[in-house]
Amino acid sequence: MAKKSFEEALEALEQITQELEHGDLSLEKSLKKFDEGIRLAEYCNARLEEAQKKVDILLRKDGRIEAVPFTAGEEERADSEDEG
Repeated sequence: MAKKSFEEALEALEQITQELEHGDLSLEKSLKKFDEGIRLAEYCNARLEEAQKKVDILLRKDGRIEAVPFTAGEEERADSEDEG
């Protein structure tokens, strides 16, 4: 796969998904698109994992690295606390 940014790979994956959902491709083309989509999904997942590792490294507590998992619930609580 040629070097792509995360955003380019995600956009290509979305396009493939739309093409497959539309259902106008032959079986052979569908299989090729599916295979390409799997590779793109793996690429995007690897980039996200790399980003997560970088975030974990940046979260330090008492001079030590402490990984703090992010959850959507924490974001919602933080937003509501900012409002109130």
